[in-house]
Amino acid sequence: MTDYPRIDKWLWSVRIFHTRTQAAEACRKGQVMMDGLPVKASRVVKPGDIVKVRWSPIWRSYKALEPINSRVGAKEVPRYMTDVTPPEELEVLEMHKAGQWIFRERGTGRPTKKERRDLEDFFGG
Repeated sequence: MTDYPRIDKWLWSVRIFHTRTQAAEACRKGQVMMDGLPVKASRVVKPGDIVKVRWSPIWRSYKALEPINSRVGAKEVPRYMTDVTPPEELEVLEMHKAGQWIFRERGTGRPTKKERRDLEDFFGG
């Protein structure tokens, strides 16, 4: 019988989070969902399950393919999960990234040299 991993361990093993503690904290905060409901860190992940993780401002979706109980190299991750995030969500993320550096919060100080160059390139100045 195959032993299925906890969701916090699975998220860490397939490199969605850097540490297992971060994965457990995301579960505790309601940033990890399965079947439309927030899950606890102890929830078991089985092949075929869709796991949604909150990456501001979107929800990324991952499909579990095989059980995994230890962290693997980045090249082996596609064997255990696939990213099934809808293209519309990824477009929202790209728009958010593009618009993020244009607007500066009042009081955040002067732009760095790199930010200034990026602004000059963008505005053609």
